[in-house]
Amino acid sequence: MNRRHMLGLAGAGLFAPAVLRAQGFPDRPIRLIVPWPPGGSTDTIARQFQPRLAEVLGRAVVIDNRGGASGATGAIEAARAPNDGSTWMFAYDTQATNETVMRLPFRTMEAFVPVSLAATGPLVMIAHQSTPFRDFQQVVDAAKRAPDTLNFATSGVGGLAHVSTTLLQQQGGFRMVHVPYRGGGPAVQDAVAGHVPLFMSNVVIVSQHIRAGTLRPLGVTTRGETRHVPNTRSFAQQGFGDFEAPTWWAMLGRAGTPEPLVRRMHEALARVLNEPEVKARIEDQGCDIVASTPEECRAFMEREIAKWGRVITDNNIRADS
Repeated sequence: MNRRHMLGLAGAGLFAPAVLRAQGFPDRPIRLIVPWPPGGSTDTIARQFQPRLAEVLGRAVVIDNRGGASGATGAIEAARAPNDGSTWMFAYDTQATNETVMRLPFRTMEAFVPVSLAATGPLVMIAHQSTPFRDFQQVVDAAKRAPDTLNFATSGVGGLAHVSTTLLQQQGGFRMVHVPYRGGGPAVQDAVAGHVPLFMSNVVIVSQHIRAGTLRPLGVTTRGETRHVPNTRSFAQQGFGDFEAPTWWAMLGRAGTPEPLVRRMHEALARVLNEPEVKARIEDQGCDIVASTPEECRAFMEREIAKWGRVITDNNIRADS
């Protein structure tokens, strides 16, 4: 067990509050599966709220990174976990696309119970500072002159970054080459090093590099401009109609988890996410806290699964594409 986890255990024991006790949870640390490697946005956000969530619940919350297969490896592990409230998952937007892209042993809305849509944010297409690209139209022009030669990276096959860029290519009539990575951490390292010219990513893991000037933002997936990437036009503003593709993070429980425990987890998470210090730390990374109800989270995820499932099917996106 690493030092961060030990701190989470210690904090939970020292600061167990009276407001939200963990009565009803199994008498052992709560396991929070993060289906991505350390260093990516999902892990980064989870570690911002983990210590306070442990304090509010009065139980240690231990992050278990299970990266691989664009979040599917960890999701499969979570889907097999007991539904007694001992295991939860902090999911990324790939949770809505993987079941269409891959052959999984479960359906998301059957295997999991939504707890809360924690946060949403823009995706941003960035270019390394050494490239000639100053706006996205220059990328489109280059890709049209030489189809299938310009590389763009994402955190994995079938994630929203991949699928939304596919839709951009479909709408704009140009073709690029997808370079998938095993998570956002490895992808951003290569983007910063200039090993790949373009990278479609959430803002959380690239904001510091944009501020430093190493990576240059070319467009965002929100409907209009966003405070998280100042002075950068959206793709909709650059001629792509009503294009919109917000990235997101959500807390999910195992299907069949007792409803009182789902509610207790929702209450604790919503309280922590809305605490000024925690909220500021997370939003400073490049996203907006939502802290939705379980019902709102379910409706949102159902819409995302349907919307992007059509794009995946129309473009024949598969796990090996």
